[in-house]
Amino acid sequence: MDKYVGKRLDGRYEIKEIIGVGGMAHVYKAYDNIDNRIVAVKILKEEYLQNEEFTRRFKNESKAIAILSHPNIVKVYDVSFGDRMQYIVMEYIDGITLKEYIEGQAEFKWKEAVHFTVQILRALQHAHDKGIVHRDIKPQNIMLLPDGTIKVADFGIARFSRQDIRTTRSSDKAIGSVHYISPEQARGEITDEKADIYSVGVMLYEMLTGKLPFEADSAVSVAIMQMQSEAQPPRQINAAIPEGLEDITIKAMQKDTSKRYQSAAEMLYDIDEFKKNPSIHFEYKYFVDDSPTRYMDTISKVRGTEPVKPTGRVKAEEVDEEVEEKKGFPIIPVLCAVIGAFVLIAAIFVFVVMGDKFFNNNSEQVEVPSFVGMTLDQISSNPDYMQWFTFETANEQYSNEAAGTVIDQSLEAGIMVKKGVKSIKLTVSKGPNLVQIPNVVGQHRDAAQAALENAGFVVKYTLDVSDEVAVDFVISLSPAEYPDKMQYGSDITMVVSSGETPAEPVAMPDVTNVPKDQAIALLETAGFTVTETDITYVDDSSVPANTVIWQSVAADTPTVPGTVIKLRVSTGYTQAKVQIQLPTQMGTPIDMQVYVNGELRNTFTGLLPNEVKVKDVTVSERMETYTVTVRIADNGKGNYVSYAKYSVNGKTGTVSITEEPNLNALTPATTTTPAAAE
Repeated sequence: MDKYVGKRLDGRYEIKEIIGVGGMAHVYKAYDNIDNRIVAVKILKEEYLQNEEFTRRFKNESKAIAILSHPNIVKVYDVSFGDRMQYIVMEYIDGITLKEYIEGQAEFKWKEAVHFTVQILRALQHAHDKGIVHRDIKPQNIMLLPDGTIKVADFGIARFSRQDIRTTRSSDKAIGSVHYISPEQARGEITDEKADIYSVGVMLYEMLTGKLPFEADSAVSVAIMQMQSEAQPPRQINAAIPEGLEDITIKAMQKDTSKRYQSAAEMLYDIDEFKKNPSIHFEYKYFVDDSPTRYMDTISKVRGTEPVKPTGRVKAEEVDEEVEEKKGFPIIPVLCAVIGAFVLIAAIFVFVVMGDKFFNNNSEQVEVPSFVGMTLDQISSNPDYMQWFTFETANEQYSNEAAGTVIDQSLEAGIMVKKGVKSIKLTVSKGPNLVQIPNVVGQHRDAAQAALENAGFVVKYTLDVSDEVAVDFVISLSPAEYPDKMQYGSDITMVVSSGETPAEPVAMPDVTNVPKDQAIALLETAGFTVTETDITYVDDSSVPANTVIWQSVAADTPTVPGTVIKLRVSTGYTQAKVQIQLPTQMGTPIDMQVYVNGELRNTFTGLLPNEVKVKDVTVSERMETYTVTVRIADNGKGNYVSYAKYSVNGKTGTVSITEEPNLNALTPATTTTPAAAE
């Protein structure tokens, strides 16, 4: 059985069972006694407690998640970094890993893959916005809840990307799971957000095709393939994958980071466009040469922009000079090419200039108006617009603009086009994406925050005192006039109880030298609390019995009502010291019993120096008078015999002899050690 199961950590977390084993830690299901909830406790393995690298990574995970707050990221509730144990207390996820789900599916629907990928990208976008790069994105670190919600976990090798350049250690540059690792991470280079994008691309590839893009007999071989090999296009494995989704997957998995998606938001944008139109095809082009005429990332069909223009061109003269240096000057082919070029240019001129008269009777140009802010009715009621342009079926998107208002157009306003030639695609607002606000008033802060975040809101909170609502429970939403619905992604502020209204401090009464019952009455009248368990009785014959001789809060100190006050009260009695003269025949060791009013209170057995003739015995009884009887073991017989009696005054501590010590009561000592009293 595991050593932690059944134990309680820091008096709070009851470990129930082990639910996961990782490279550097074990994960347990536990019960939080204070917050009354099930949690997951991740405990660093003992063999790594003295390993600076592993403890750094473990602490880094807690720091990373602690600053994140997103419905698709596992929450951290508590951390402990002791010398003998280090653990992180996290949100308990009652689900399975995405890897387990993938392996359990005979066929993975592409819509499901998109649904999971969108949630992962939203989590990463939140982390990247906070400056955190996960660096180990893989389906084993993605938790899947029964309702299809995704939770990104295990930020154990996450980095704060803004510090990478200064703090990266060579020992962990290439840490990560090799089947999902980015090429730059495999090479041990500094990584940024684009490394996570690559890993998401690999996971999307795996969900769509049912296989990993690179597999080999060893991890090293897989890492080399990540750096050098190109994956088989997904549609060659599964022809049912839409082309646009294949385009997105391939772009996310580009070896060159400059050709990859530059952010999670950018990849989400393309997925959103694909979801609107699954038949879309993204015109991504990837030339392998390094010449200045290289084209990249032409996505005019998505964003309604013109293709990216080349950054430069190699002049014909430069090409000709290079060819001439290598091969000489081929006159006849060049002349033929020049003549052909003139013929082509002439044909184009005739087609453009003259053809317009034959093929298009309307050569008048008009300026494209700005349709943004107009309604479809306003556009269709304008005869000029309907005569000059053709309008495509409009897309609809949620926005802050009123429903039916144009929020984007495919042709830029201000450019000149021929009448009736160009069509314009309009994007129309569906109005704000209003979401029902869950009723969280009266719920615990953590549960309320989870409900609001799952509904799509960004949650903030403030504290306020309350005499009716328990600490950490939601009093209300602020402002009080919150509507029933708000736009998705809006900020919502919870007002959380910080407890009852604190009372105003009052002066502490002086109850020293006051009888106990009277002192308690004075304190309770002032609003303070005193119980019998808060009273300590002290032997002090200088003060009358039941008199207060000390109070835990000094008199006149401003103190909040309700504070527990401790008292010390005199018993009126004191200790007494009985001096017992040892018998003349007493041997060693000494063996003596002391009785008070006939009850055995002390037994002394042990060696004493030969010169010691008197044994001091301290007694304390809360009685007016009491009797102390001393019995000593007979040296020859081994049994106890009466030796002396004393009378003690419990209030003054004075001692008087009532029966003189019988100095000759014992038989001579023998070599036999007297039996010790039990």
